[in-house]
Amino acid sequence: MSLHEKAEAIYGALLVEYGEPDWRPSHSPVDELIWTILSANTNDRNSERAFYALRERFGEDWDAVRTAPLDEIKEAIRVAGMYNQKAPNIVATLEKLKQERGEYNLDDLRQMPVAQAQAYLQSFPGVGHKTASIVLLFCFRLGAFPVDTHIQRQSQRLGISDRKASPEKIKLLWESLLPPETYYALHLNLIRHGREVCQARAPRCEICVLQAHCDYFLMIGDWG
Repeated sequence: MSLHEKAEAIYGALLVEYGEPDWRPSHSPVDELIWTILSANTNDRNSERAFYALRERFGEDWDAVRTAPLDEIKEAIRVAGMYNQKAPNIVATLEKLKQERGEYNLDDLRQMPVAQAQAYLQSFPGVGHKTASIVLLFCFRLGAFPVDTHIQRQSQRLGISDRKASPEKIKLLWESLLPPETYYALHLNLIRHGREVCQARAPRCEICVLQAHCDYFLMIGDWG
């Protein structure tokens, strides 16, 4: 089986197991960008709490956040951790939007080539390839594949990548193996599978629908 065939088989098996997720953007691109900045090195629950605390404290007004004392922003997002880095990055992001666009709006990204949109988002402070890909995929369903720790772990175990591949390399691998229309379902289904079955410390291989395609399962005992 080629790597392309393996990727297609993994995508298909997860689709049968978990279904096709509905694509329904729940946030504006700017909101999603700020949320993903907050999500670095923390869990979903804490980043969500920090995002809504920030919005509530400043009346859902990004201009008020941009001009607020930094200590007030830090206090609002404290639950997300790394607030000494995240607060300045949020302010600098809002400053960049205000200076370059005159407003807090990224809707025109849907018209850009994906690589150009990705590069533009990564020009914001604290925004890496995962954050940029999340904005493009979740807000516009553009062809960018975000790689979090769940996807990185499974890609390595499955043999899509080597065991030490970086998230950015894994992103490029998946994007080379499958068409863009598969990325949204694959991303969400891999995350769900990673949380429920292919867990970090104790993978539940005995119930995994990806056994036949998984190097880790076929070589258990050879992984240190």
